[in-house]
Amino acid sequence: MSETDDDAILDAVDRFLAREVRPVAMRLEHADEYPHALVEGMKALGLFGATIGAEHGGLGLSPVTYARIVERVAAEWMSLSGIFNSHLIMAWITERLGTEAQKRAFLPRFATGELRGGLALTEPDCGTDLRAIRTTARRDGDHYVVNGTKTWISNGIEGSCYALLVKTGPAGSREAQHISMLLAEKGPGFTVGRRLEKLGYKGLDSAELVFTDYRVPADRLIGGVEGRGLACALTGLELGRVNVAARGVGIAQRALDEALAYAKTRRTFGRPIAEHQAIAMKLADMATRTEAARLLTEKAARMLASGARSDLEAGMAKLFATEAAVENSLEAMRIHGGYGYSKEYVVERLYRDAPLLVIGEGTNEIQRLVIAKRLVGEG
Repeated sequence: MSETDDDAILDAVDRFLAREVRPVAMRLEHADEYPHALVEGMKALGLFGATIGAEHGGLGLSPVTYARIVERVAAEWMSLSGIFNSHLIMAWITERLGTEAQKRAFLPRFATGELRGGLALTEPDCGTDLRAIRTTARRDGDHYVVNGTKTWISNGIEGSCYALLVKTGPAGSREAQHISMLLAEKGPGFTVGRRLEKLGYKGLDSAELVFTDYRVPADRLIGGVEGRGLACALTGLELGRVNVAARGVGIAQRALDEALAYAKTRRTFGRPIAEHQAIAMKLADMATRTEAARLLTEKAARMLASGARSDLEAGMAKLFATEAAVENSLEAMRIHGGYGYSKEYVVERLYRDAPLLVIGEGTNEIQRLVIAKRLVGEG
């Protein structure tokens, strides 16, 4: 796809956000209501197929353009970006590691949004340590029989298909060869447990998924070979971390925009507060953090697009951009004073949304370890 085509898509996204999202985002967020109409709009724009190749019905966008879309969406309402991010992680894994039959069967339906879902890794007693998962998949003829529970799964209620990490070897084994990934569509034995309430990130359904003797056709084993589950998860998280970094840039930028607009109109001691040195310094730091986060994210996206190893760059981008989002959201609230604490202003929402980013797709503590290990290894 050409740069001109990419620009046209970005323009279309901007128009959609201004026309359809901004007027309703505050109401939907406060009500914690799933945005069904906006999802239909995103389907029409092709966002559920953003990174899926054109040969499978997707837009075939590069990670760089995808990151720019995510930044724009997150700046308007971060929850919307989560609806298609988890879905595209599943598609990214399928397109890169799935069999040809799996690509033909699933990617066209993923691209249209007919079949939507996400990534099912986390369990009640297992988050970062994926080798400790307890959800099992036992081979039974032409099927796998799955038992276990996943939690904090984005799109868990509204979605219909998930890239499901399972243990296909002995219970308690931590060996990578005993961990696999299945494409699991909802059906008998697959139930949604409870909807999980959150501080922020409202509107997007996060849920517990329960599997009780749930049967999955064996041809849904991603790649057709057992023992590739961790490789699938890490492949998906490469895109996921670029996405979360881009969300951080979006939140940081919106916080800056809101703070700057307010500081230019709010007056104390006879002049706009933007002219007071204390506020001016905050604005300068916010702008610098935002631009640095954007550049790190773009570099990580370019590395991912090139096919080169990108865990160092993605880790740096995710770490810096999400911390920038948290810092900028707090500074925006402080610049707004008492109004920043009011639900009538968007900065209150940014302040609640931003902390998720330092936790999601691998905590920032994990990113620091990834960065350090790469540095030591390269040294």
